[in-house]
Amino acid sequence: MNRVTRVILIDLLVERSEFGHGGNQEVIQPIAERGAVEVLLLTPQMQSEEAGLRAQKEGLIGISENDVPNWDYEYPFWEECSMEMHGNEVAFRRIAMPLHGDDEMTRDWIRAIGPDAVVCSGSRRNVTMWEEWMSGGGSLMRCSSRMGIPTLGICFGHQLLCHALGASVERAESMSSGVWELALNSHGSSDELFAGRGSGKRGAPVALYSHQDHVTNVPESCLLLGSAEHNRVTAVRVMDDNGRELPAWGVQFHPEAAKARVERAFGWGHISEEEMVAFQREHDGAGVLNSFASVVHANID
Repeated sequence: MNRVTRVILIDLLVERSEFGHGGNQEVIQPIAERGAVEVLLLTPQMQSEEAGLRAQKEGLIGISENDVPNWDYEYPFWEECSMEMHGNEVAFRRIAMPLHGDDEMTRDWIRAIGPDAVVCSGSRRNVTMWEEWMSGGGSLMRCSSRMGIPTLGICFGHQLLCHALGASVERAESMSSGVWELALNSHGSSDELFAGRGSGKRGAPVALYSHQDHVTNVPESCLLLGSAEHNRVTAVRVMDDNGRELPAWGVQFHPEAAKARVERAFGWGHISEEEMVAFQREHDGAGVLNSFASVVHANID
């Protein structure tokens, strides 16, 4: 019997159900092909500091409505749910996380939880408009990536990871919303996240973007894998102190934004008609998520 795969997912779009919980499902789907998955949802942007202190002390603790005083009720609060994917059970549970931002203590907490993967979603918040909880989220991403745990930062998650590793993030005058090809360099062309996944010209991956903050330089501990027409630091991979590649990536685009999710989000008023039109081109996000799932499975095996 296959063991349950445990994924920590920093759930920063929880108030937008189609891109939040719906997007989370797109991330988890390929991981669930091999067996049951336990998804531990973190909402540091809404969580109390007291819940974080309990988490640091006790490890894995569930979170209740009393622990999220900043909950955005565009989306009803629930503590856990389960569904079937590929014939396997996927359980989603909300848990508390430390918010202190201390790496040594964060590593202790991660070891107590024992995740097989860590993912950080996009967000309506911005690294350039810093909030206190981001220190805890950044510490988690920095530590998980350096510990060799498969880690993926998506859009805001990419910016938070790069910022946590020393990069600068700046705000553009306007949003970048659309579908552009990702120009891979020599490192990106051979990287396992992108190899054979492109439907654009000369096999370039096609990706969907929606962001206003931009990472402006590559962290010293990262490799640049590719750039887009409107965004230079678009995909990076984390390296260890000896320059060896770790199973950790940041991508500025949204691989989880499946076309059906986009269409439903427009129907519910979560995106504008202009964004809907900009997002019409098919993209290769599902392939990127399949590649990440393969990394997670290989790391377990």
